[in-house]
Amino acid sequence: MTTLGGGCFWCLEAVFDEMTGVVSVESGYMGGHVERPTYAEVCGARTGHAEVIQVTFDPAKVAFRDILAVFFTIHDPTTKDRQGNDVGPQYRSVVFHHDDAQKREAEAFIAELAEKKVFPAPIVTEVSPASTFWIAEEYHQEYFAQHGHEPYCQYVVAPKVAKFRKVFADWRKAGS
Repeated sequence: MTTLGGGCFWCLEAVFDEMTGVVSVESGYMGGHVERPTYAEVCGARTGHAEVIQVTFDPAKVAFRDILAVFFTIHDPTTKDRQGNDVGPQYRSVVFHHDDAQKREAEAFIAELAEKKVFPAPIVTEVSPASTFWIAEEYHQEYFAQHGHEPYCQYVVAPKVAKFRKVFADWRKAGS
Protein backbone atom coordinates (compact mmCIF):
# COMPACT_ATOMS: atom_id res chain seq x y z
CA MET A 1 0.00 0.00 0.00
CA THR A 2 1.03 3.56 -0.62
CA THR A 3 -0.59 6.96 -0.17
CA LEU A 4 -0.03 9.77 -2.66
CA GLY A 5 -1.09 13.40 -2.91
CA GLY A 6 -0.68 15.32 -6.15
CA GLY A 7 -3.55 17.74 -6.55
CA CYS A 8 -7.16 16.73 -6.77
CA PHE A 9 -7.67 13.13 -5.71
CA TRP A 10 -10.13 12.60 -8.58
CA CYS A 11 -7.25 12.86 -11.06
CA LEU A 12 -4.97 10.43 -9.28
CA GLU A 13 -7.74 7.92 -8.58
CA ALA A 14 -8.85 7.84 -12.23
CA VAL A 15 -5.33 7.04 -13.41
CA PHE A 16 -4.38 4.44 -10.80
CA ASP A 17 -7.73 2.67 -11.23
CA GLU A 18 -6.45 1.69 -14.70
CA MET A 19 -2.99 0.47 -13.67
CA THR A 20 -2.09 -3.20 -13.79
CA GLY A 21 -1.31 -4.59 -10.35
CA VAL A 22 -3.42 -2.01 -8.54
CA VAL A 23 -6.01 -3.78 -6.43
CA SER A 24 -7.93 -0.75 -5.14
CA VAL A 25 -7.79 3.03 -4.95
CA GLU A 26 -9.58 5.13 -2.35
CA SER A 27 -9.75 8.90 -2.21
CA GLY A 28 -9.24 10.51 1.17
CA TYR A 29 -7.22 12.81 3.38
CA MET A 30 -3.90 12.47 5.21
CA GLY A 31 -1.30 14.58 6.93
CA GLY A 32 -3.44 16.89 9.00
CA HIS A 33 -4.29 17.57 12.62
CA VAL A 34 -8.10 17.20 12.66
CA GLU A 35 -9.88 13.90 13.22
CA ARG A 36 -12.49 12.90 10.64
CA PRO A 37 -11.99 15.92 8.38
CA THR A 38 -14.68 16.80 5.87
CA TYR A 39 -14.11 17.86 2.29
CA ALA A 40 -15.24 21.40 3.13
CA GLU A 41 -12.74 21.62 6.01
CA VAL A 42 -9.87 20.24 3.91
CA CYS A 43 -10.71 22.57 0.98
CA GLY A 44 -10.76 25.46 3.43
CA ALA A 45 -7.12 24.66 4.25
CA ARG A 46 -7.97 24.53 7.97
CA THR A 47 -6.96 20.94 8.75
CA GLY A 48 -3.46 20.50 7.32
CA HIS A 49 -4.60 17.49 5.30
CA ALA A 50 -3.74 16.78 1.69
CA GLU A 51 -6.20 15.26 -0.72
CA VAL A 52 -4.69 11.81 -1.31
CA ILE A 53 -5.33 8.42 -2.77
CA GLN A 54 -4.54 5.25 -0.92
CA VAL A 55 -3.36 2.68 -3.43
CA THR A 56 -3.41 -1.00 -2.57
CA PHE A 57 -1.25 -2.87 -5.05
CA ASP A 58 0.10 -6.37 -5.62
CA PRO A 59 3.92 -6.15 -5.44
CA ALA A 60 4.13 -9.38 -7.45
CA LYS A 61 2.51 -7.51 -10.37
CA VAL A 62 3.71 -3.92 -9.97
CA ALA A 63 6.70 -2.42 -8.20
CA PHE A 64 6.50 0.60 -5.91
CA ARG A 65 8.98 2.27 -8.27
CA ASP A 66 6.47 1.86 -11.12
CA ILE A 67 3.78 3.49 -8.97
CA LEU A 68 6.19 6.40 -8.44
CA ALA A 69 6.96 6.61 -12.18
CA VAL A 70 3.28 7.05 -12.97
CA PHE A 71 2.74 9.48 -10.09
CA PHE A 72 5.58 11.77 -11.17
CA THR A 73 4.43 11.67 -14.80
CA ILE A 74 0.80 12.65 -14.25
CA HIS A 75 1.23 15.61 -11.91
CA ASP A 76 3.59 18.57 -11.55
CA PRO A 77 5.90 17.92 -8.60
CA THR A 78 7.53 21.35 -8.93
CA THR A 79 4.66 23.56 -7.78
CA LYS A 80 4.25 24.02 -4.04
CA ASP A 81 0.67 23.69 -2.85
CA ARG A 82 -0.71 23.81 -6.37
CA GLN A 83 -1.80 21.73 -9.33
CA GLY A 84 -3.09 23.90 -12.16
CA ASN A 85 -5.96 26.01 -10.88
CA ASP A 86 -6.23 23.97 -7.68
CA VAL A 87 -4.34 26.02 -5.08
CA GLY A 88 -3.72 25.39 -1.39
CA PRO A 89 -1.82 23.03 0.91
CA GLN A 90 -4.48 20.36 0.40
CA TYR A 91 -3.16 20.01 -3.19
CA ARG A 92 0.50 19.59 -2.25
CA SER A 93 2.69 16.95 -3.85
CA VAL A 94 3.47 14.29 -1.26
CA VAL A 95 4.42 10.65 -0.93
CA PHE A 96 3.27 9.30 2.42
CA HIS A 97 5.52 6.30 3.02
CA HIS A 98 4.28 3.28 4.94
CA ASP A 99 7.72 1.91 5.81
CA ASP A 100 11.43 2.76 5.63
CA ALA A 101 11.86 0.94 2.32
CA GLN A 102 9.22 3.17 0.67
CA LYS A 103 10.85 6.24 2.18
CA ARG A 104 14.27 5.31 0.79
CA GLU A 105 12.86 4.41 -2.61
CA ALA A 106 10.81 7.62 -2.90
CA GLU A 107 13.78 9.79 -1.88
CA ALA A 108 16.09 7.95 -4.31
CA PHE A 109 13.54 8.27 -7.13
CA ILE A 110 13.19 12.02 -6.55
CA ALA A 111 16.98 12.40 -6.45
CA GLU A 112 17.24 10.54 -9.78
CA LEU A 113 14.66 12.80 -11.39
CA ALA A 114 16.49 15.87 -10.08
CA GLU A 115 19.88 14.60 -11.25
CA LYS A 116 18.49 13.91 -14.74
CA LYS A 117 16.81 17.34 -14.74
CA VAL A 118 13.52 15.78 -15.81
CA PHE A 119 11.66 18.90 -14.68
CA PRO A 120 12.58 22.53 -15.43
CA ALA A 121 12.25 23.51 -11.74
CA PRO A 122 13.18 21.86 -8.44
CA ILE A 123 10.95 19.05 -7.19
CA VAL A 124 9.04 20.10 -4.06
CA THR A 125 7.34 16.77 -3.36
CA GLU A 126 7.31 15.94 0.35
CA VAL A 127 8.22 12.47 1.55
CA SER A 128 6.46 12.05 4.88
CA PRO A 129 5.47 9.17 7.14
CA ALA A 130 1.94 7.93 6.63
CA SER A 131 -0.52 8.91 9.34
CA THR A 132 -4.22 8.21 9.72
CA PHE A 133 -5.99 7.88 6.39
CA TRP A 134 -9.45 9.39 6.46
CA ILE A 135 -11.56 8.11 3.58
CA ALA A 136 -13.31 10.89 1.67
CA GLU A 137 -17.05 11.14 1.42
CA GLU A 138 -18.70 8.50 -0.77
CA TYR A 139 -19.45 10.90 -3.63
CA HIS A 140 -15.69 11.38 -4.17
CA GLN A 141 -15.04 7.68 -4.75
CA GLU A 142 -14.78 6.76 -8.45
CA TYR A 143 -15.68 10.35 -9.27
CA PHE A 144 -14.29 10.39 -12.81
CA ALA A 145 -15.93 7.07 -13.66
CA GLN A 146 -19.29 8.48 -12.60
CA HIS A 147 -18.92 12.13 -13.70
CA GLY A 148 -16.44 12.07 -16.57
CA HIS A 149 -18.74 14.26 -18.68
CA GLU A 150 -18.53 17.22 -16.27
CA PRO A 151 -16.35 20.18 -17.34
CA TYR A 152 -13.75 19.80 -14.54
CA CYS A 153 -13.32 16.14 -15.41
CA GLN A 154 -13.02 16.88 -19.12
CA TYR A 155 -10.49 19.69 -18.71
CA VAL A 156 -8.45 18.48 -15.74
CA VAL A 157 -8.89 14.75 -15.12
CA ALA A 158 -9.26 13.42 -18.68
CA PRO A 159 -5.89 14.80 -19.91
CA LYS A 160 -4.08 13.04 -17.05
CA VAL A 161 -5.83 9.77 -17.84
CA ALA A 162 -4.98 10.22 -21.53
CA LYS A 163 -1.33 10.88 -20.66
CA PHE A 164 -1.19 7.71 -18.57
CA ARG A 165 -2.78 5.70 -21.38
CA LYS A 166 -0.24 7.04 -23.88
CA VAL A 167 2.95 6.91 -21.80
CA PHE A 168 2.17 3.71 -19.90
CA ALA A 169 0.06 1.78 -22.41
CA ASP A 170 1.70 -1.50 -21.37
CA TRP A 171 0.75 -0.93 -17.72
CA ARG A 172 -2.99 -0.61 -18.32
CA LYS A 173 -5.40 -3.18 -16.98
CA ALA A 174 -7.18 -5.17 -19.64
CA GLY A 175 -10.45 -3.55 -20.53
CA SER A 176 -9.57 -0.10 -19.23
